[in-house]
Amino acid sequence: MVSQERQRSQPKGSGVGIMEFPGGASGFELVSRFCYNNGSIAMTPSNICLLHCSAILLEMTEEVSSYNLLRQTETFLDGVFHWTWNDILTALKSCEPFFPTADACGLLQKLVSSLLAKIAANSEMPLLSATPFPSSSSSSSSPDTSGFRCSSSTKTPEPMKPCSNREWWFDDLNILAPSTIEKIMKTLGAYGTDNKNLVLTRFLLHYLKTVVQRPCSGIGCGNLGHCKEEYGGLADTAVHGVALMGRTAFSCRGLFWVLRVVSGLGLSKECRQKLERLMGLVLDQATLDDLLVSGHDGGVYDVNLVLRLVRMFVSTEEGGGASSQRMKKVGRLTDKYLGEISPDQSLKVSKFLEVAESLPDSARDCFDGVCRALDIYLEFIIQACPQLDLVSAIFLLSATGS
Repeated sequence: MVSQERQRSQPKGSGVGIMEFPGGASGFELVSRFCYNNGSIAMTPSNICLLHCSAILLEMTEEVSSYNLLRQTETFLDGVFHWTWNDILTALKSCEPFFPTADACGLLQKLVSSLLAKIAANSEMPLLSATPFPSSSSSSSSPDTSGFRCSSSTKTPEPMKPCSNREWWFDDLNILAPSTIEKIMKTLGAYGTDNKNLVLTRFLLHYLKTVVQRPCSGIGCGNLGHCKEEYGGLADTAVHGVALMGRTAFSCRGLFWVLRVVSGLGLSKECRQKLERLMGLVLDQATLDDLLVSGHDGGVYDVNLVLRLVRMFVSTEEGGGASSQRMKKVGRLTDKYLGEISPDQSLKVSKFLEVAESLPDSARDCFDGVCRALDIYLEFIIQACPQLDLVSAIFLLSATGS
């Protein structure tokens, strides 16, 4: 083939391109080494998946040659349930460059089942233990995970650290790509709206929090921002779990923490509304620090988020017999928030007024907090526009509806 190509084109730079070959040039080189070494090659957890998928693509079966590459890889993979924990993780990680091929041939499912068998053997987790694994997995216990015994207790996590009591395997799975984590969740029947497990929800939040802090590893991705869509399904799955557990498992501060983790990761509008509804219902338990969420539209703070939460709280309280104490707590919190956002020179007058007017008059015993915030806001308006005097600034606010 190369000779024919050289005859048709110039000698330099000529070659043959094999499209969609698992692992590209590295995969082809491995197979070549097998062929030019009399059908022998050292197989390890790091290269077995590439060899197996390549053998399937090239149809290296017994019909072509006795004890061909495909049979050798199948024999090696038969012992996957006796591999160590690290070996399984290494094999799973190696599948990522040719994930669709590994998934289509059933190799990925085999590795995921082995991984879950290890977790079930070294953790007290009813959900994982109930997952149907091959019988050979019952005695497969990795030496490097022995001694780790974790409970699947559904106790309320710490408000600032929902994953403070995470299981031993949480950190180890952080190295896997989102597509592999999706495969694990689907194998457990806990993907999307099917996620009804607090431990898996905590794991996803821990995973998403970790990947947000590192650069994207995808081809052509300079940073995480270019591949956030890959995490959308996992973010939705995590929020479905949070919404199901609700206030029984997450405090108000914990819910704000969840929002910070999943924001900007392709979270669907439906799931965001679910999460914000939960947050709005317990807004009286929030602190000023909770509300100071970074803005996305050029502003320092996400004022629109706070407006939605306040309106959600007010509509719920007014419709179901408002508790004056809860309403006044939110009133004091809102006034503090107004004072905090007032120095933001990018804050529009209309938005300032929306926050001030988002609560009914009954939420405030007096308007001292609003007046102080207004004073700060006017001061910064005049600093930003020296030609605007105090009278004009007040007139501007009045004309806007104050």
